Amino acid sequence: MIQRVQSIFLFLVAVAMGLTLGLDLWVQDVPDSTNIWKFNALFLNQLDASGQVIESSSNWYIAALAAFAGLLAIISIFQYRNLSRQMMLNMINSLLMVSLVAIVFLTTNGVNSDMAAPDNGEYQIGFWAILVAMVCNMLANRFIRKDVALLKSVDRIR
Repeated sequence: MIQRVQSIFLFLVAVAMGLTLGLDLWVQDVPDSTNIWKFNALFLNQLDASGQVIESSSNWYIAALAAFAGLLAIISIFQYRNLSRQMMLNMINSLLMVSLVAIVFLTTNGVNSDMAAPDNGEYQIGFWAILVAMVCNMLANRFIRKDVALLKSVDRIR
């Protein structure tokens, strides 16, 4: 029964995590200098005006968390025969995505405080995709709970 509503939401979680891996999470344009900071799932790069990388640091753990959350959503799609396991996987996935948002937020705030920027920069589509994935995961859990309630009511009739 892969054609259920929660399967669509779980697929959207996997797509959103793919967007998080592929797109920028945050961009900071420092007005005093010509430097631009770009933050994606793999690297935090400092670029000059021509777009050349001045400084780069690896953020492989963010990419690993996003990839694992997407993989967990795909695995959860195929657990339709065991709804309690599917709900457990989705709850673990929710924790992963909350930790992903917290890591991104703390990293961007750390960069802002280090360079004493007057503004906080702009969160890009990759960051907002994490929040969309969290909402889709919550909706998938809601529909799984409805299926569990339906199965319990059918068992009561027997």
